[in-house]
Amino acid sequence: MKISGIQAYLREYKAAKRVRHRSKTDGYVKALVYKVREEKRDCCGEKIQYYLKKEYGIQLARSTIYRILNEKYRLRRRWKNKKRGTVLKGEKAREVVQVDTVDLGDLYAYTAIDTFTREVDVVIGLDLTSNSGARALKRHLNRFGTIEKIQRDGGKEFMRDWNRVASKSVKEVRTARPYRKNEQAYIERFNGILRKECVGYRSYRKKDKAELETMISEYLEYYHNERPHLSLNMLTPNQFAMSHLQ
Repeated sequence: MKISGIQAYLREYKAAKRVRHRSKTDGYVKALVYKVREEKRDCCGEKIQYYLKKEYGIQLARSTIYRILNEKYRLRRRWKNKKRGTVLKGEKAREVVQVDTVDLGDLYAYTAIDTFTREVDVVIGLDLTSNSGARALKRHLNRFGTIEKIQRDGGKEFMRDWNRVASKSVKEVRTARPYRKNEQAYIERFNGILRKECVGYRSYRKKDKAELETMISEYLEYYHNERPHLSLNMLTPNQFAMSHLQ
């Protein structure tokens, strides 16, 4: 038997007593994490952290919040290894607006986002034609006012009639390259939010147009005035825009 001395024995004894215990979170706090996520339209861990501190005075690490969420929900990982393109982002309000469409069945959502303020506009159309695209663009212009640059994809709804309106009202039009979804990152992100937090993944019929427009109008009120953005330092789009628009 090897005799190592009293000091070595004490070091080994202390090391053996160091058992790493997994931190336990109070059940009440867990319930609050789930409650906030459900009330705030399945928001992310960073926003749950924000609401916990703001509304309940509870400071919780993001890693702890995601560990709690993983106990109840299956969280998706962000896509990786996709081809990336150049992301055109405004350095001031109305400098760059991205537009796109979302297929909702027999109806289509024509969406637009200011890449600087994150303000958005959504117009419901009956089809994917350049005429419907032009009507939507007129509404976007009414919402945003002067737009310096507008970026669209190569869809047929952004062709002849849409181009005619854009050429009169927008200084520059850019078309995102195919298979480079990252170039439309801002509007693609909002389209996902719109589905997740408002319209879902069901198919809408033409008879649902009025109902859908009411639903989206109420959601946009929430989006602009209540929903904080991580990229805006937890300000809402309207709060952020008010400090930058003249």
